[in-house]
Amino acid sequence: MSYVLTAVASDKNRPLTEKHIKEIGNIAGHYNVRLTGKMVWLDKGKAADVPVSDEFQFALVSHIREFLAGDKIDFFITPEKNRQKKLLLADMDSTIVTSETLDELAEYAGVKEHVAEITRRAMNGELDFHAAIKERVGLLEGLAVTALEATLEETKLSKGAEIFVGTMRAHGATCVLVSGGFTFFTQDIADRCGFQFNHGNTLEIQGEKLTGNVVLPILDKHSKVGFLKDYMLDLNLNPEECITIGDGANDLPMLKLAGLGIGYHPRPAVAAEVSNAIIYGDLTAALYAQGYSSKHFKRL
Repeated sequence: MSYVLTAVASDKNRPLTEKHIKEIGNIAGHYNVRLTGKMVWLDKGKAADVPVSDEFQFALVSHIREFLAGDKIDFFITPEKNRQKKLLLADMDSTIVTSETLDELAEYAGVKEHVAEITRRAMNGELDFHAAIKERVGLLEGLAVTALEATLEETKLSKGAEIFVGTMRAHGATCVLVSGGFTFFTQDIADRCGFQFNHGNTLEIQGEKLTGNVVLPILDKHSKVGFLKDYMLDLNLNPEECITIGDGANDLPMLKLAGLGIGYHPRPAVAAEVSNAIIYGDLTAALYAQGYSSKHFKRL
């Protein structure tokens, strides 16, 4: 199988150069991996492709990450076949949006710091997801629905989110937002970005106030994989034709199943297990990873 390395710069003051690619080749050589062709610019100084002889082992991934860290350059290794994916499943919190919506909601209950610490530990795989979400939502008992509305109004899309989804949609992909967060947010965020479908958990509300309960069943890491499999079946796709993206430990199974699983500004537990990650750049880097250039970028 043929593979492609894609390097993407994130800082205009630190552009990608041919020297970066040459040094990557030198590093790869120590791991018996070769660059097998010439570098091709996707966008001059921003992103480039170069064919490689083999998939990278994680030791090589870590070595190249260390080399590129000083210039804040991300890189990806993808099979040459099926580079432009036909199905996208994306996490919402800290991926498609900049914040953890539950943490921001907790500010209105005066417990943001406590809730945020539970979120941090859960997203790094240190806590059981079900127990963590029940505990956090339980702290919001009695909070007015108006706090949900205020939190939604303050929620911002991550840089490149609309272009990421819009470009994939424009090239025929099905785009799905799937979140361990809540449908109150996922529906609006999906509409803003152009996702055709969205899935999340549901907060129980009575008398215009949160009860402190989550409506069962809880959408978790297994549910995300389940949705990925369901959509693949419905669309008659295989994993190699799919891309998934997320930041937390509950995203890991879907990141590993898809042909291209990308950690987005990943938590340490994710960065330690996925080879493809956007550590410095914005969501358009996931388009470069599929061989798109800025001339292909679209907004819906």
